[in-house]
Order: sequence, then structure tokens, then C-alpha cells
Amino acid sequence: MTNLVLFGPPGAGKGTQANVLKDKYDLVHISTGDVFRYNIKNETDLGMNAKSYMDKGQLVPDEVTINMLEAEVDKNPNAKGFIFDGFPRTEAQADALAILLEKKGTEVSAMIALEVEDRILIDRLLERGKTSGRTDDADEAIISNRIKVYYEETAILKEYYLKKNKYFGVDGVGSIEEITARISAVIDSLQQ
Repeated sequence: MTNLVLFGPPGAGKGTQANVLKDKYDLVHISTGDVFRYNIKNETDLGMNAKSYMDKGQLVPDEVTINMLEAEVDKNPNAKGFIFDGFPRTEAQADALAILLEKKGTEVSAMIALEVEDRILIDRLLERGKTSGRTDDADEAIISNRIKVYYEETAILKEYYLKKNKYFGVDGVGSIEEITARISAVIDSLQQ
């Protein structure tokens, strides 16, 4: 199985690349945000549990998030692999993901991080904000803070996956096709 942790700051193009890669490699894309929204909207037990924390302004405990991800993995027993988008965010979550995948007889193949300069990210998000309707894409101060939080969170994970020889930084600037080609070169090297 090919299991990828796709990383990159807001505006790096993770969603776009995940959509291309899932089709190209026949992988299942699991976006933590989408999983949360689905479970809350459909009022599943896991969704209601998560919502109880979110309604209080608290972070959803890792255990609840992992249980949601495990349910998504279990929905796809014949998958050739997964793209995890938005998870893990901490070393504890990375350990939990490793345990989850080990139970399924597999592991994280690589963490692929899209690398883009902050100014380009800000410009991309402000542009997206004009059409997306997302208020967090319309304010440069909020965007800058989101990027800062990303670096604070992921610096730890970069080290975590570097120690396991599973971290791959990829230039996230260029056309969608150029960036896909760079990521594909990493994925293809894993499968040899």
C-alpha cells in the first residue's frame, strides 16, 4: 500500500494535488476537515462526540479524531493506499496514525510537504478569497497567522518523519502539472 501524509501551508495546493494523485495512483483521499464535517452533519456518534468539544471551543481529543480516521480506512478495505490530508498535526497523532496503520498491516510510506514562499501563499489565498466565500481567505492578517501556526505545528513533524527517512519536501510553485510531476517522482521512487 502507498500511504501518504500530504502537508503544506494553507494555499500550497494540497487539495488540488490530492485530487490529482488519488486518481493517478488509485488512492483514497482522507481530509480530516471533510471527515469531521461529514460526521457532524450526519450526527454520527463520533460526530456528536467531536461537536461536544468544538461547541466548547476545545480541541477534539486525538482519540476521537483517530477513531474517525479508522472508520474511514475501514470503509475502504480494498484501497491501494490513502492520502492523509490535515493529519497528523502532532507527534502524538503521528504515533497514533502509525499504530492504526500497523493494525491494518501497513505504514506511512512518506510525508510529502509542498513548499511555497509565504508571499506567494498570501497572494494565492487572497485571490482564492475573492471567489471561495471563505472569510479566512480574505484577511491578510488571518492568513499570515494561519501560515505561522502551520510552521509551528509542522516543524515537529518534519523532524519526526526525517528521522524515519520518510520526509520529502517538494517545490509547490509552478503549474499543477509540474507540481504533480515532482510529487509523482517521489511516489514512484517509493514503489521501486
